[in-house]
Amino acid sequence: MSDPVVQIENLRKSFGPVAALDGVSFEVGQGKVFGLLGPNGAGKTTTIKVLTTLVEPDGGRAFVAGHSVLEDPVAVRRLIGYVPQELTVDPYLTAREHLRYYADLYHLSAGEREASVRGVLQLVGLVGAEDRRVKTFSGGMKKKLDLACGLVHHPPLILLDEPSLGLDVQVRREVWNYILQLKEQGTTVLLCTNYMDEAERLCDELAIIDKGKIAATGTPTSLRDELRRDVVIIQADPTQHYDQEKLGALERAMERLPMVKQAVLDGSEIRLYVEQNETALPQILEAARGVEVAVHSITQSRPGLDEVFLHHTGHPLTLS
Repeated sequence: MSDPVVQIENLRKSFGPVAALDGVSFEVGQGKVFGLLGPNGAGKTTTIKVLTTLVEPDGGRAFVAGHSVLEDPVAVRRLIGYVPQELTVDPYLTAREHLRYYADLYHLSAGEREASVRGVLQLVGLVGAEDRRVKTFSGGMKKKLDLACGLVHHPPLILLDEPSLGLDVQVRREVWNYILQLKEQGTTVLLCTNYMDEAERLCDELAIIDKGKIAATGTPTSLRDELRRDVVIIQADPTQHYDQEKLGALERAMERLPMVKQAVLDGSEIRLYVEQNETALPQILEAARGVEVAVHSITQSRPGLDEVFLHHTGHPLTLS
């Protein structure tokens, strides 16, 4: 078994009174796509910035291919490609000039540079706009160019911070496919995301991060299977305009049912996590009638990553 490409041990970082990272530890194996899944402010970007040597941690250790980010930052920088969340492109350069500049920074030969520039322009859908100045680009086009700049030198480790943010559906899918192609070539990818579908589609393994702590790690399948429960969503009749007291009574009635492991009230909807039990639905409906709440709809499904996140953190993953 090969050594991990990324190794993080008890990483801590605070900004004033805010603990951005509070004992974060995980490893990323070679050729894997590893996801950090969590909401904005969870610590994803701070983790990435430590790995890129842009932020020095208060404690703990971080390594890229065995090189310490603190003791050997130059070696670390040679091994990584970084696509930040914020836009970094220069409005007065063309797309082609950006990509050639980044290729030169990483010492690509002239032939490699031009081939790579053509490839990433095609990937992100900027063919035909390569000689336009970036100040004429839309926000989505600028984001695509940022992504291309991080990929132009084909690094062994790519750090992607919300890579599909601002991309349209078609280009987003193309970027996903390209990331999977890189994995097939042996490239390692660390992906920060708050999109469940992105984590499901791309990640071999992931860590759920929340409030600077790792709540759970595993493959998407293993994390879902660990719950060993079904998800039942009850939607109260919206025409009845139930107050929170009545809906709270319904939530408590659900929690008293023996097969219900957790109940979460969100507006007029209650999400239940129940043991796999064929008698669950009749008992849930009976309990709703007992508190005089009309049920508009009720659905049952296997848990997804949103349920996994809620189970481990106690709250849903929100994008705000």
